[in-house]
Amino acid sequence: MTDSAQRSKEIRPFQVMAILAEAQTMQSRGVDVIHLEVGEPDFPTPEPMIEAAITAMRAGKTGYTPALGLPSLREKLAEYYQQRFAVNLDPRRIVLTPGASGALLLLSAARLNPNDGLLLADPGYPCNRHFARVFEAHGQLVPCGPEQKYQLTGADVREHWQPNTKAALVASPANPTGTVLSPDDLADLANAVREQEGELWVDEIYQGLNYTSAPHSVLSVAPDAIVLNSFSKFFGMTGWRLGWAVVPEAWVPTLDTLAQNLFLAPPTPAQYAALAAFTPDSMAILEQRRAELEQRRAYLLEALPKLGFNIPVAPDGAFYIYADASALTSNSLEFCAELLQDTGVALTPGVDFGDYQALTHVRFAFTTRLERLQEAVARIADWLETRRAV
Repeated sequence: MTDSAQRSKEIRPFQVMAILAEAQTMQSRGVDVIHLEVGEPDFPTPEPMIEAAITAMRAGKTGYTPALGLPSLREKLAEYYQQRFAVNLDPRRIVLTPGASGALLLLSAARLNPNDGLLLADPGYPCNRHFARVFEAHGQLVPCGPEQKYQLTGADVREHWQPNTKAALVASPANPTGTVLSPDDLADLANAVREQEGELWVDEIYQGLNYTSAPHSVLSVAPDAIVLNSFSKFFGMTGWRLGWAVVPEAWVPTLDTLAQNLFLAPPTPAQYAALAAFTPDSMAILEQRRAELEQRRAYLLEALPKLGFNIPVAPDGAFYIYADASALTSNSLEFCAELLQDTGVALTPGVDFGDYQALTHVRFAFTTRLERLQEAVARIADWLETRRAV
């Protein structure tokens, strides 16, 4: 009676959550912890969006919406793609979900058969391969080093595509590396996947948090690509759990049926909050926050190499730095655990993101204010100096 299904035994725990739990326990004992581990910036949801949700709830708009979301929000998103990316979208192709995880859940259920393969970069966000496994498919990890920005390339697709591979999933900007695929990169990937008669899924969850170029969408160069996105990151709605997918119109009835059965509908208050995300007031707040994240990024890019961390590829977006810590450790999990216990600074070990060079990499999330980043760097510097003296 206590045996778990085999698929659940093959899904690794997310180590960062254990680190977060330990950090919170330490905080409960009065320890001053600096959180650089979890991908959640210290900004609250913009006030115009909070007010929109409150107004809707006070007006009694608290019941279920259609399974694929409010038509008005799907239309608003289509307008957003047109205005910001010059992409014409039929709103019916936009499927609203409980977070981007809900979108990936629907896509995995709808498109992956048992033993299908999902081609992924290693390092990459671990839950992507775990979603595939839940539906008896498999993540097919391709080692991707800094020379290719830790990203899958068209050449990788052509080399590693297998008879059972169904789709390739890439992220731009990426977690944990923050690297961005250019329009040319995305076009090459799309062509390579078409040659295999497969599907290209693109995670654009961190779209909008770009520091070296204007945000863009794969849909500008590959209208047949599948997009996953979220209101969590750029829009600051992590706890509201609202995301979306852009899919071929022919897939929508299947996704609608699955959504009805799996979660009925996305959260209603979150959808009304999201309707206010595109107003000039909200967008001004969001852009100000992006600029602040850019300052934090610049500070760490200068400070971390002085501590002994190598950053072979600077992040173009998101709010992460994926650092080579091979000069400091050969076991990233132990390194992060000891750092937390000794200094109160919480990082994410590379082992959370795959196997390739995972034991010598760590992820810094610049999700807290600059003064706290400076304090974290000072603590790490002192700790490393003590270790060297031993």
